Amino acid sequence: MTTTQRSAILSQSDIKRRMRRMALEVAERNTEEKSLVVAGVEGNGMVVARKLIDELAQVLNIDIQVATIRLDKKNPVAATIDGDVEITGKNILVVDDVADTGRTLLFALKPFLDRMPKTIQTLVLVERSHKLFPVTSDFVGLSLSTTLQDHIQVDTEGDEITGAFLE
Repeated sequence: MTTTQRSAILSQSDIKRRMRRMALEVAERNTEEKSLVVAGVEGNGMVVARKLIDELAQVLNIDIQVATIRLDKKNPVAATIDGDVEITGKNILVVDDVADTGRTLLFALKPFLDRMPKTIQTLVLVERSHKLFPVTSDFVGLSLSTTLQDHIQVDTEGDEITGAFLE
């Protein structure tokens, strides 16, 4: 039986500081806006999105709506948006835990394109530098160069992000 070695790359306190910094960056970029739709990728992306919304509420005085992007990461062609949220003419922030090849973020953008948003921005807690798809993250908690064999795992417990690990 093979065991996977895990190296901590972000502790829970590191994550809290980085989430605060990213919230300040998002607030700075959206200071003139009236509203923002924060759309998290189902799973850990939604946990990151909720933490971001908590931080944004402290620094940005605008209407923040939340939506969930549902997609099968192995076959992401049929991405959908859950939530009673108006997209047309709105500023959208797509949130996920890890950006690896850019594939998930690319397909997560797809359901927004038909609805004519004003802007689409992306945010990830950890970004790897192995892009296969032309998607870059506007806001990044940690950018990390790894080998193609390495895997980044963001651990959560309920609504808490407990750490990020290199496996």
